[in-house]
Amino acid sequence: MLRIRHALLLPSLVLAAHVAGATERSEDDMWVLCRENALFDFYRPDLPRDGDRESAQTELAAERFDVRERTRYLLEGGVEIRRADQRIAADRLSYDTQAETYDAEGNVQYQDRGLLLGAERAQGELAQDRNILRTVDYQLLSSRGNGSAATALTQGQTSDLTDVIYTTCDPGHHSWELRARQVELDQMAGVGTAKHATLRLGRVPILYLPYASFPIDDRRRSGFLFPSVGSSQDSGIDVSVPYYLNLAPNYDATLTPRILGRRGVMLGGEFRYLTDTQRGEIYGTYLPDDDITGEDRGSFTLHHDGRLGDQWTVNANINHISDDRYFEDFGDSLAAASTTLLESSAALNGRGVYWNASLAVQEWDLTDPSIPAPQRDAAEPFRRLPRALFNYERPLLDWLSVGMHSEGVVFDHSDKPGATRVDVMPYLRLPYERASGFVRPEIAYRYTKYELDGDYDAAFPTGSPDRGVPIYSLDAGLFYERGTQWFDRPMLQTLEPRLYYLYVPYRDQSDLPTFDTQELSFGFAQLFRPNRFTGADRQTDANQLTAAVTTRFLDEATGRERLAASLGQIRYFEPQRVQLPGVPVMDRAGSAYVADLDITLDDRWRVGVSQQWDPDDELSDLSALRAQYRWSDAGVANFAYRFRRNTGGLNAGNVSVEQVDASVLVPLNERWRLVARWNYSLLDNSTLEAVGGVEWDNCCLAMRVLGRHYLKNAEGEKNNGIYIEVEFKGLATLGRKSGELLERAILGYSR
Repeated sequence: MLRIRHALLLPSLVLAAHVAGATERSEDDMWVLCRENALFDFYRPDLPRDGDRESAQTELAAERFDVRERTRYLLEGGVEIRRADQRIAADRLSYDTQAETYDAEGNVQYQDRGLLLGAERAQGELAQDRNILRTVDYQLLSSRGNGSAATALTQGQTSDLTDVIYTTCDPGHHSWELRARQVELDQMAGVGTAKHATLRLGRVPILYLPYASFPIDDRRRSGFLFPSVGSSQDSGIDVSVPYYLNLAPNYDATLTPRILGRRGVMLGGEFRYLTDTQRGEIYGTYLPDDDITGEDRGSFTLHHDGRLGDQWTVNANINHISDDRYFEDFGDSLAAASTTLLESSAALNGRGVYWNASLAVQEWDLTDPSIPAPQRDAAEPFRRLPRALFNYERPLLDWLSVGMHSEGVVFDHSDKPGATRVDVMPYLRLPYERASGFVRPEIAYRYTKYELDGDYDAAFPTGSPDRGVPIYSLDAGLFYERGTQWFDRPMLQTLEPRLYYLYVPYRDQSDLPTFDTQELSFGFAQLFRPNRFTGADRQTDANQLTAAVTTRFLDEATGRERLAASLGQIRYFEPQRVQLPGVPVMDRAGSAYVADLDITLDDRWRVGVSQQWDPDDELSDLSALRAQYRWSDAGVANFAYRFRRNTGGLNAGNVSVEQVDASVLVPLNERWRLVARWNYSLLDNSTLEAVGGVEWDNCCLAMRVLGRHYLKNAEGEKNNGIYIEVEFKGLATLGRKSGELLERAILGYSR
């Protein structure tokens, strides 16, 4: 084979095929079922991935090299031309030096850093940078994709292709194809246009587009996104057709008409913005004259996060819905349907070396439809207009630190008199920390004062009630450890006893209003808190001692925690007299015993148990069991049982929750998976949510079909839904997206 160097400039043969479409999974997971290195057989991995083509020399090689005609070269037999990352090969190639034209035929091959291309014949005019290829097969290297074209005409930065096929499937195994009669590619603008395009599932056309434009690089472009299609019992057919608006490099918008068969047409809109210091999203929906309710329906949401210098940030979370049934009718989860309070807030936050502060406004919309209209105004929480927080802590010595928690709030309400509340708590800590244990004494003084507005005179004659109370606490713990064996594996076992003494003298607080205070749910963390109430309207009185112990088993080889078990109880030396209005004084020797156990037997089994047992009533206040089993690469099964008994207030003794929750993901093989979830209320003898379906996956196509039966509202009404989703990998997803639903329903789910 003869090799020579020549200054021949190769045409820049570029064929791009890229269609925008967001997908749910990572690139590593998406193509796991594709054939490894399923590239055209003439692919050369030794070509450089970079380099300047303009300055690079051209290498020509052929078995026969005919230069008898001074103006015409003829290369035959294994013709190969290389320049930088480019390679062109053919059985025969002729080159006219005067006209600067070439003609290659017979097994024409082309490769560069991003493309493989095969053709029966290629012709070009170098001076015009014009090339035409016939019967073309191509494969992308920079991203996954391949296909064919009858002809490909390239000139400069533009390409014109006819009878085009594009897919991300393995070559020769096309589960789907995008076909177009004509495709024009403008690399300067980064835009492609297709005429008379059809999306085919197998051989069946499922979508026709007379005209479509799409990006062929990373630049965004306005245009329709793929629609979402679904169905529900209440709203009927549900079709959304988003239109994306590329307004500027740092902000964009999406308009989404949504056709609801039984309700009408809802318009949704999303606006996103991003700067060096600010970012946010505005979203809203509007449905005029709902065909079922006869009312206008809609929502509005604003999320904003910003940075104001090195120490200050600002954030806003504004939410509004038209009516308290909005989440029931248009939401897509049990959590949304059970939302009873919708918060809106805006805050300025600061942080320094020893301090942090915030200034915020907060309000809540009551979204519980079970509350009668005459009682709704009174049931709404107080607005905080504004709320200021300032916290400070500074170590003075290794064993001494001082600090302060402070809050100032202005409460406002449309149906009740408001107030201003100031709460200040300076404290002194003397921590003694060692590897073997710790002792943390703390002395604090909490002072709270109110300035009441309006007609509070009957309940609070002074109009400016206050409270001051000292708080003393001592927290101490030890750490023991030893080597041991667990199933013949070397383990490190710890034993961590802990005592927490809390003394707060009684102060009569019945003359203080309650604006934002509730009793905290009891749990292991509550054993070590200085107050069992949220908010500042109540500070518990206490003369009590918590005794608790924790043990852990740690795998010495990996450091992984295999077992953690904790047990604790509070012993009360005096009755707890400070209570919320209407709740009687609690006089008992001790709290419920609290026990938590988490076991990781191996990489497959994990079990957790939580238990609260009341020795006075000899009843369980809380029982929870959770278990997870994993198998193969993706199989997972979960089971949970939850029981909670109301232990305080006017409903003491009533069972408030008793549920079982089971979910499973069963991979039948590498392509088929079954998914299911069942959440059942034993208290109501009713299913809260049931989901079941099947998933199928191959190299370039995935499908999911789900049926869902779920609780619609607090009145117990149920709804049914069907989810059909088809993902054309690397292109787009058609149907009603259900990935978030399954991630919420099945712990450990991953697609």
